[in-house]
Amino acid sequence: MAFMSRRKVCKFCENQVARIDYKDVRTLRRFITEQGKIIPRRVTGVCARHQRMLARSIKRARNIALIHYSLDVTQQ
Repeated sequence: MAFMSRRKVCKFCENQVARIDYKDVRTLRRFITEQGKIIPRRVTGVCARHQRMLARSIKRARNIALIHYSLDVTQQ
């Protein structure tokens, strides 16, 4: 018997989000790894439209220093 996984549903489509705000840091951090990379849509389950909006919002938030580009490594 084959393993059947559930299809991931876009969180933003579910909540009928029209725009992803770059100032909503708490939401954006859920889609970034500890190294500062944007998590791909195959992992998060976000649709292509919202993934583009998400990437644009993350890049804007990085540009105005709301989110770090990478993990801040402690100096020894």
